[in-house]
Amino acid sequence: MHKGAKIAIGVVAAAVVGAAGLGAYNLVDAVAGDGSTGAHGEPAPLRTGPPTADEIKKTAHDFLAAWESGDTAKAAGLTDNSGAATTALGGYREAAHVEKVSLKPGTPQGAKVPFSVSAEVSYGAQRSTWTYDSSLDVVRGRSTGQALVDWQPAVVHPQLGRGETLRTTAGAPPQIDALDRNGTKLDAKDYPSLASVLPQLRKRFGEKAGGAPGVEVQAVPEGAAGGATADGAGAAAPKTLHVVSKGKPAQLKTTLDAGVQRAAEAAVNLRDDASVVALKASTGEILAVANSKKTEFNTALMGQTAPGSTMKIITSAMLLEAGKASPGKPLPCPKYATYGMRFHNVEESENPGATFAQDFAASCNTAFISLAGQVGDGALAAEARDVFGLGLEWKTGVATFDGSVPAESGAGKAAAMIGQGKVQMSALNVASMSATVRAGSFHQPYVVDPSLDDRTLARAPRALPGGVAEQLRGMMRLTAASGTGARAMSGLGPDTGAKTGSAEVDGQPKPNGWFTAYRGDVAAAAVVPQGGHGGDSAGPIVASVLRSS
Repeated sequence: MHKGAKIAIGVVAAAVVGAAGLGAYNLVDAVAGDGSTGAHGEPAPLRTGPPTADEIKKTAHDFLAAWESGDTAKAAGLTDNSGAATTALGGYREAAHVEKVSLKPGTPQGAKVPFSVSAEVSYGAQRSTWTYDSSLDVVRGRSTGQALVDWQPAVVHPQLGRGETLRTTAGAPPQIDALDRNGTKLDAKDYPSLASVLPQLRKRFGEKAGGAPGVEVQAVPEGAAGGATADGAGAAAPKTLHVVSKGKPAQLKTTLDAGVQRAAEAAVNLRDDASVVALKASTGEILAVANSKKTEFNTALMGQTAPGSTMKIITSAMLLEAGKASPGKPLPCPKYATYGMRFHNVEESENPGATFAQDFAASCNTAFISLAGQVGDGALAAEARDVFGLGLEWKTGVATFDGSVPAESGAGKAAAMIGQGKVQMSALNVASMSATVRAGSFHQPYVVDPSLDDRTLARAPRALPGGVAEQLRGMMRLTAASGTGARAMSGLGPDTGAKTGSAEVDGQPKPNGWFTAYRGDVAAAAVVPQGGHGGDSAGPIVASVLRSS
């Protein structure tokens, strides 16, 4: 018997050498039983290290075969997160209405295995073939030592993110061709900053522009109803992954300008993090919206950060209206000023002989702080709301933050006068500030004409008094010609005005750089987080946009 046992083992060894597509461990495990014990009954050690090429190939093959056959339990069991995989793969059949799927693995690239997908989607009477490419990674299971698929939602579809699931739905908002003000087609491929804007426009205006709903496979947040507020806020618009039935597409004209948008995209892309918005001052029409970070959160429209010294536009309007200052009136700029706390200028500069206009052009913090005790605690908040429209409900056609200037006292009031404290703005809000000065009154920004859906645009209770508007334009012109905005605005002509800002943020080594300006009937604003001085960081971005208009 002992001799016969040796012969049997020799046969197994020969089979190991000749087996095709199977790792030697499979046959060795078969000799040992279920693989849980070694030759003498000891527990077999867990395999460690990266999966072998054979393990990668076999695991990918078995997983894809199980998914293709509809054996969700088996496919999920071949992953390192069977619960999440069961939910996703089950939803692929049920919620996404995939009736049949063909999966073909490609050549492994290390632990990554690409594969092609051909899925038959069936929804009511609508049928469509959905083809795309995806990939999976094979890893070593920590507790089992087995080769497993590293489960990620992107295995199901490369655009499916964490917390998202697939859904095929009828009544999807009609597809739109978004057009700029001159009829040029706008798409996210050519204008990537619009990737978060176009789905909102489609969702809100697709049918109103004459389109009819279709059937689509979408990526939606798990458990989300897909709803949004009347003006496009709320849940993120679903991502369309496949169109089963187009319905009737619509053309939607916007206020955007393709040329200005292109310049805005190029300008922000020179920075790792920057946002810019451009407006037509006389109407509020949004001409361009761009961010260097292409995420679903549109910082240019939705950002909420302190605007720094660009806020001195509103503060100056308040002081001029109240008769507490005038452009030519002396107002010293000391190194320090105290109102509830000690304030300083950038690099602790000073100018004892300055006028109010010079303080504005040089962005002297202490000069403005010195007047904090001469205005009421709610005066700045009232000026921001009643004249500049900040904090009113803006109905732009997409989701926006509409500015916040709360009434404060003591040090909070003083900080607000120089755009710090609890004052919060987006680039859109700050661009609107310049537009209000240029036009003399607030015109609520918008990206789709309100006549399309009978929106009522926000209206500020009053305009700037004519004399005050002219004084503000003169102070902004001085800033652009010889003040802190001169370098950025060089060569843009006489019909210009500007204001710089540097907003300090706790914990940041450098302040956020802000810049806002107008040229003719176009106003713009940009912010560069941790950009330092606004004239140097955000200024060139605004100047590029104004130069293109």
